[in-house]
Amino acid sequence: MLDRRLGAVALGVGGALIVGYCIYFDRRRRSDPDFKRRLRERRRKQKIAQEKSGLARLPDLKDPGAVQQFFLDEIQLGEELLAQGDYENGVDHLTNAIAVCGQPQQLLQVLQQTLPPPVFQMLITKVPTISQRVISAQSLAEDDVE
Repeated sequence: MLDRRLGAVALGVGGALIVGYCIYFDRRRRSDPDFKRRLRERRRKQKIAQEKSGLARLPDLKDPGAVQQFFLDEIQLGEELLAQGDYENGVDHLTNAIAVCGQPQQLLQVLQQTLPPPVFQMLITKVPTISQRVISAQSLAEDDVE
């Protein structure tokens, strides 16, 4: 009986020490003058990386209306850029559309029939990066914690 009480007390004291340790270092971290500067710098770098990779434009994937509108806009913009001869940017927009498409295989089949073979090949080389883009966009949105 005494061993159980002693064990419970030791467990309680140990838990309190761990919680105190966490609170102490959290306060110490937040009071560090460089903490906010480093946090702002990290967020600025993430924003720049998003803009370079086109991730800033991805819609909230939980909102079907926003996803549908984004899909249609990206298809239209991609087609316009391809018609103007800007193949690189046109393919980027089509890749963004594929990233949010519910049935990417069917879309790729349609694009294969409508795009010239060299342009479709450019698109195929960018397809493996699609899942990386979506995952990165979701994780960056969830990691925005202060």
